[in-house]
Amino acid sequence: MPKQALRETDLYAPIKQFLEAQGYEVKAEVGKADLVAMRGEEDPVVIELKVGFSLTLIHQAIDRQKLTDFVYIAVPHGSGRPFAKSLKNNLTLCRRLGLGLLTVRIKDGFVTPHLDPAPYKPRQIKPRKDRLLREFSRRVGDPNEGGATRRGLVTTYRQDALKCLKLLSEQGPTKAALVARQTGVENARRIMADDHYGWFEKAATGIYQISPKGLEALGLYSDQLEGLAQQPSINS
Repeated sequence: MPKQALRETDLYAPIKQFLEAQGYEVKAEVGKADLVAMRGEEDPVVIELKVGFSLTLIHQAIDRQKLTDFVYIAVPHGSGRPFAKSLKNNLTLCRRLGLGLLTVRIKDGFVTPHLDPAPYKPRQIKPRKDRLLREFSRRVGDPNEGGATRRGLVTTYRQDALKCLKLLSEQGPTKAALVARQTGVENARRIMADDHYGWFEKAATGIYQISPKGLEALGLYSDQLEGLAQQPSINS
């Protein structure tokens, strides 16, 4: 026989039992809410049920926050990496929105409370902020288009590599220290040694030259090479 599709009602009984064990009185389909739980004089708890994470579920839960601060979403607990990743991402989203999150293991009705509703207090990570500001200040011009995919974006690292490429195209094989001094790219040696783009090759100890792929890059990035001002760079 084909496996029966999950329904939102499959979540109701396990969650009702879970809440009743904590002293709540639970009723289904009260107003627009899938489930409402009350305990004494406490504010009501509202839980929205869905068979999977969705934007609709989030929208419904946000709407229920007009009724109470204690709003949860509940979905079946899945298995495998895709569900684990989805759970992690939705936990982050729920935390930011002040929502709680429950999952129900359908085979035995086990309920896992992953997150309780609480006001979100964003925590800025200073090193990341510093990197953002450093990247902004070092970026020459505005070579990218907002909303573009990450692939092919011109970063400050790429601009520094292009400065090294430009100098080598003009002077031929050059000592790394001289490349750093003349371009203002203090980490020129590391950029050419790591050679993430395949543009450089070592001609001798401490001396680098352009690789065949680097020669191709001169044509591919000709517009950016022309727009690059040779100005000092700050190491990341």
